[in-house]
Amino acid sequence: MILLTGATGTVGGHVLRLLATGDARPSPAPAPVPVRALVRDPSRLAPPFGVEVVRGDFDDPGSLRAAMEGVTDLFLATAAGPSVAAHDTAAVGAAAAAGVRRVVKLSALRVPGVRMRVAEWHAPGEQALEESGMAWTLLRPAGFASNSLQWAEAVRAGGPVPNTTGEGRQAVVDPRDVAEAAAAALLSPRGSRHEGRAYVLTGPEPMSVPDQVAAIGRLLGPGRAPGCVDVPPAAAAEAMRGAGMSEDFVGAALQGMEMLGSGRGEILGDGVREALGRPARPFEDWVRDHLDAFTGARPE
Repeated sequence: MILLTGATGTVGGHVLRLLATGDARPSPAPAPVPVRALVRDPSRLAPPFGVEVVRGDFDDPGSLRAAMEGVTDLFLATAAGPSVAAHDTAAVGAAAAAGVRRVVKLSALRVPGVRMRVAEWHAPGEQALEESGMAWTLLRPAGFASNSLQWAEAVRAGGPVPNTTGEGRQAVVDPRDVAEAAAAALLSPRGSRHEGRAYVLTGPEPMSVPDQVAAIGRLLGPGRAPGCVDVPPAAAAEAMRGAGMSEDFVGAALQGMEMLGSGRGEILGDGVREALGRPARPFEDWVRDHLDAFTGARPE
């Protein structure tokens, strides 16, 4: 039995579909693996056929214990924020007590020489996992290509797209690559090459916001490039506060903007190739497969 947390999230949703449909299983495919999804609100998840859905909460030890019964492998994804450390360690403790054999944890990219707040949220959970006695795999992705969806409304209106990081570049990763790496580790045999690994998962090339917007424009067609407008980080922070984001999130976002804008975010990892034996998908592939979000057209 594989237990998934974060099944309603960007990566967790992809992992759920891969495991439930069997697309992630090697050929010849072994017997289907039973899958259970732990969610706080089951009404938010319409799972594929055959997936068991259980209600649970990282702050409710009893629900974690119940969800772990009969589980052999755990995909651990917790909602971003300062609660990550407590939620990760609670899940790791419950998994170890239940006899779970392997955990694949969705973590965060580390930037050499920079104490990134987001990475520090994940550090206690990583340490607890490494000390747990269970087999483990860490996934440390760069920013997701899917974050460009925040520009969709501006693109549909003809632009411009707000840019808070200037010409700073990062190798955004397709979340489907992250999910496939997770599924590969979860379905691998005991003692596989995935165990004890921390995969740095990035796209194939660093791109600035203007680079990404230009790529969207090329796929939209001639004359459709929306362009960019620079937004000072302070103005972006006020907008985030106005949208109800906590100071923890605002502070982490500002630190990320400063890091990327300074050019320190140009990190290239080979984790996708190491985990899957193929190159990472380029940003254009993700946009092409989600172009309807930027045009307003319904997918066929």
